[in-house]
Amino acid sequence: MNTGKLAGYMKMVLPILLGTAIYAFGLLYFIIPNQLMEGGVTGVTILLKYAFGISPSLSNLVLNIPLFLLGWKILGGRQIIYTGIGIGSLSFFLWIFEKMIDSGWIKTFETDYILASLYAGVTLGAGLGIVFRFGGTTGGSDIVARILGRKFGFSMGQVILTIDIIIIGLSLFYVATENILYTLVAVFIASKMIDFIQEGAYAAKAFMIISDHAPQIADIITRDMDRGVTLIPAIGAYSKQAKHMAYCVVSRQEIRRLNEIAKSVDPRAFIIISDVHDVHGEGFRED
Repeated sequence: MNTGKLAGYMKMVLPILLGTAIYAFGLLYFIIPNQLMEGGVTGVTILLKYAFGISPSLSNLVLNIPLFLLGWKILGGRQIIYTGIGIGSLSFFLWIFEKMIDSGWIKTFETDYILASLYAGVTLGAGLGIVFRFGGTTGGSDIVARILGRKFGFSMGQVILTIDIIIIGLSLFYVATENILYTLVAVFIASKMIDFIQEGAYAAKAFMIISDHAPQIADIITRDMDRGVTLIPAIGAYSKQAKHMAYCVVSRQEIRRLNEIAKSVDPRAFIIISDVHDVHGEGFRED
């Protein structure tokens, strides 16, 4: 393997290792000490820990073997390599943090259920989001989520949230109802963190301005805001009149200014504002 390929490979692997480390830490520092739950295979490993004292690092590895084989068949060769790395590294970091907690090097967080659920959601979601963004999974329901995302375009966070709610509901037979309610808070926050990291930390707004004076609006935006604008020919379905639509992407701080420009030129302008994630190009992120 040449240096370039090795560097590219490490750019994918190192974030997966970081993500699984964050996820493992959240499980052992926030979830298990507070008798909270998780979904998917991870939820099963936690129940085995509560019921029989089985090490999560061991049960996670054993339970993921059949799902790993399923992923090998469906997700393809390269994808399953990163999945295997995710499964193996998660079990490894679970084992490391278990040893650190057992030896007293790390004191677990057992003070407040609300804080525990909030921070659990942030750490678990951040860890999984990083793993997913770089093409890996941690096995379990992550494999199912990635398959459904590829087949039907579902959000990874939405799929995992649905699966987790079902499994957590089944855990009512083993875990106190109050703890389950706190768990749902953690799961919801984790799903939002996953989507946030997947879609990009930088969010902007896209403006579509339909107006008879779109060229004049575009000129002012370009001159006063130093933002690029694209003029798209459009025809009114009712009036059959030709006009232009101005398309422009701005930061959140520039929303008010762009609105003011459009309305000052044409108070009757039809303006559509939508969210844009992970913007690349001049004036935003430069790759």
